[in-house]
Amino acid sequence: MIHYICKWTPVELFAGFGEETAPFHEMAEDFDLADKVAPVNLCGFGRALTEAVLRGHVRSLILVNCCDTMRRTYDILAARADLDFLYILDLPHEDTECEIDAFAASILRLKRAYEKFSGKTFDRERFLRAFSRKKEENTPYVGILGVKVSPALEKVIADALSVRVENETCLGNRSLDFDLPAMRAAGTDEELFRLYAEAILRQMPCCRMTTSHKREKMFLDERLQGIIYHTIKFCDFYGFEYARMAREAKVPLLKIETDYTAQSMGQLKTRIEAFAETIGARSGAAENQLTERQREMIREGKYYTAGIDSGSTSTDVVILDQDRKMVSSIIIPTGGGASMSAETSLAKALEKAGLSREQIVRIVTTGYGRAYIDEGDASITEITCHAKGAHFLNPLVRTIIDIGGQDSKAIRVDEAGAVQNFLMNDKCAAGTGRFLETMAKTLGISLTEMSTLGLDWKENVTISSMCTVFAESEVVSLVAQNKALPDIIHGLNVSVASKVGGLASRLGEMEEYMMTGGVARNQGIVKALEEKIGHPIYICEEAQICGALGAALFALEKVEAEAPA
Repeated sequence: MIHYICKWTPVELFAGFGEETAPFHEMAEDFDLADKVAPVNLCGFGRALTEAVLRGHVRSLILVNCCDTMRRTYDILAARADLDFLYILDLPHEDTECEIDAFAASILRLKRAYEKFSGKTFDRERFLRAFSRKKEENTPYVGILGVKVSPALEKVIADALSVRVENETCLGNRSLDFDLPAMRAAGTDEELFRLYAEAILRQMPCCRMTTSHKREKMFLDERLQGIIYHTIKFCDFYGFEYARMAREAKVPLLKIETDYTAQSMGQLKTRIEAFAETIGARSGAAENQLTERQREMIREGKYYTAGIDSGSTSTDVVILDQDRKMVSSIIIPTGGGASMSAETSLAKALEKAGLSREQIVRIVTTGYGRAYIDEGDASITEITCHAKGAHFLNPLVRTIIDIGGQDSKAIRVDEAGAVQNFLMNDKCAAGTGRFLETMAKTLGISLTEMSTLGLDWKENVTISSMCTVFAESEVVSLVAQNKALPDIIHGLNVSVASKVGGLASRLGEMEEYMMTGGVARNQGIVKALEEKIGHPIYICEEAQICGALGAALFALEKVEAEAPA
């Protein structure tokens, strides 16, 4: 098997040698081997490729000098890897006549190199039979654009959406417009491979081509319903294109960034499902049907719904009656698994309200543990649920800031409370509840104490690093310098506000802000955030249960939609 990494690779050439080819898509579990030989600023894809080769998962590899990463990866593998066959193909930046001639010569050099390596004879007829045309579908779709995505990530996207998904990434949109009769009639290899080079270079350009402006037809397609744009850390080409697309695209746009490992797949799934909900294209799982007893309760006009928010720190439950009145709420620490915590919190909420489980006709789950909860009838992302809950508590709110245990979110809603746009931090713990917990432990105080101590500060202490590990070292150093505790805490509050306020600012300035989640009770963080964004932030008693409230409201709406006549 010969692996390749780029759509400009002449894969049909190897069919002429009777060889099978496959794109390299393997996401790394870690970079243990790659980190020993690769520079620290090599992008995640280059590291994943290096890791796979060093682990023996790839034996023959064709690279294309499409970017600095591939050139550096080639140098590393040529020096350190034990490969059967390794080749890097010269690729022009344009598709002019001169560049077509140059690329045809490059393909011929590759052909001769493989003949010499393999001892095989090139079969022109087998080569020509390898050409096929991409089938076009004239139906609405969501496009995956940007850098190549792994099959695992593409499946997460496809599973989340109820509409067709089209992979238009730099490897996914390989499609040759070839003239097969002319190729058959070619008298020499030079004539044949010039036609072949022209077919390859006349594809939709990628970002490294000087003609990349032609790519705008992809995001101006009338059939396009939304864009999920994938970038890899340190990939400047596609970072620049995303900035342009964010200005010019006429459809909803979600940016996701990976380091080409599977470690952030859970958070990516939340973002993708929330995006699907935003554009009304969420692929819904089968929901439990109402029992006859539940239908009778609905007809009698006395029933209840519940929302369960399974977070990394706490599991929250809200129970509503048919008139949208909150009859019970509970917050317990998450522990022993999402399902067990959900069962315990629901039981406590029912006991608090004096209700039995049978009186709950619908339950909607949300939060990171939502997929692992057996109690729920449906599942909705916490982004959509926080928007629903916040709008219910204050219909004037347009931007919601939620600092959770392991992520931070900024959510823009319209006058009806529907999500218009949202942003989340990456998988780093910076600016999250977990960050604050770590800092409180380092300082030897409780989160409650930390909430107010920073308000009475005197010296403006700067915490320069937002990485939890490095920030902890800074805090330890400041303590050793006898800096006052309120000053250190104020510095931490400002650093969190800078990180989270930046998310909100990227959504655009709005007048009405609200903060949800447990960190909304931290007065120092709230004050620092207000100073950062330049607006007051609305805080309510129900801030921490806002996600569970939104889930319960969605459950109630489902009941009303299904209510028997």
